[in-house]
Amino acid sequence: MRKRRAKQGERIYLIKATLSDWHGRVKGQPYRVLAIPEEFTLYRLAEAIINSFDFYFDHCFGFYNNLERWTDSDEGYELFADIGEESKHKGVERTRVKKVFDKIEKKMLFLFDYGDEWRFIVELKGVESSDNEEKYPLVVESVGDAPPQYGESDEDYEV
Repeated sequence: MRKRRAKQGERIYLIKATLSDWHGRVKGQPYRVLAIPEEFTLYRLAEAIINSFDFYFDHCFGFYNNLERWTDSDEGYELFADIGEESKHKGVERTRVKKVFDKIEKKMLFLFDYGDEWRFIVELKGVESSDNEEKYPLVVESVGDAPPQYGESDEDYEV
C-alpha cells in the first residue's frame, strides 16, 4: 500500500475500525486504530482497513450509515458507483474522509466483500495535527488477531 507524508497543515483523522457481527455488535472483536490524512479518499481508507487486518483487497465494498441493515442506508458510498455498476449511492474514489467523517464519534458500517459480508464498524475517534516525520496511513493501535479471510488458512489463497 502506498504511504505518504501529510501535507503542510493537513489534519490526521484517528479512525477505529472494529470487526462486527451482523447486528453491529463489536464487544470482544478485534480492532485497529488508524491515522489517516483528512484528504484521503474512502477508497484509500478501505484499503488501509483491509491491509491492517491482513486481508486481500480483492472485493467490492461500501460505507453505509445503517449499521445493521446496509441496504436501508440513506447515506452510502460504494465502489460500484465508480466502476459503472448500478448504485443509488456516491462513489468512494473521489469522496474524502473529511467529508464523510465530519464529527467525532460518527460511525459508518464498512462492508467488504458482498459475498462473505465482512462488516466493520468505522468510527472517527479524534482529529490531531500531522507529524511531518510519519508516513500515512499508520496503524496506531492493534487489538486482537484478525480471523482468516478465506477459510481456515489464507496460505492456500493465490492472488
